[in-house]
Amino acid sequence: MRTKTAELWAEQDKHPGDHHRLFGAVAEAVDAETVLYPGSWCDVAASFVWPSVTYVDKDRRAVRFFDDPGGVREIIAAVAGAPADPEVGFIRADYTEPLPLAADGFDLLVSLYAGPVSRHCTSYLRVGGALLANPSHGDVALASIDPRLELSGVVTPRGGGYRATTADLEQYLVPKKPVEITAELIERTGRGVAYTNQAFAYLFRRVR
Repeated sequence: MRTKTAELWAEQDKHPGDHHRLFGAVAEAVDAETVLYPGSWCDVAASFVWPSVTYVDKDRRAVRFFDDPGGVREIIAAVAGAPADPEVGFIRADYTEPLPLAADGFDLLVSLYAGPVSRHCTSYLRVGGALLANPSHGDVALASIDPRLELSGVVTPRGGGYRATTADLEQYLVPKKPVEITAELIERTGRGVAYTNQAFAYLFRRVR
């Protein structure tokens, strides 16, 4: 493995195993084989869980990281229980522009700390597939007003890890203060909505 590849992974994995635990909890709740991860940077932890993951980023460090496929596979192979022969794809691109991907081609779309992923990439998610989003940059708020998506679960911290649940969903996505949520407002401010009950992350199902 190139030294730089290991250094970039260590920089990404500042809280060792955190995203692995997150994705593991999601995998227990979502039936997925193919995953699209826009704005991934050097976070290859999705490949610890799912057999086919396509990563998208325009950052030069991400490009350098994925330009070492042997090193990336070495990182994955070192994780107990990881897929034996994972498909790891990388697209150097701005996900807000059209990607060289077929519509409806993925089971799971990941949006973590990357901006309005749901607005630009839900078309690549199959109907019945799932979006995993955290509140960063307002993407949960954007998903909540997207007619293609409906809330199907939440992910909450549990004993140093995470759990995904579908219980009591009516208590989530309730704003603390009355507010008209629009895509223009969220993208202009880059901020989400303060909810009365805040989950770590949210699961949405594509319904149309």
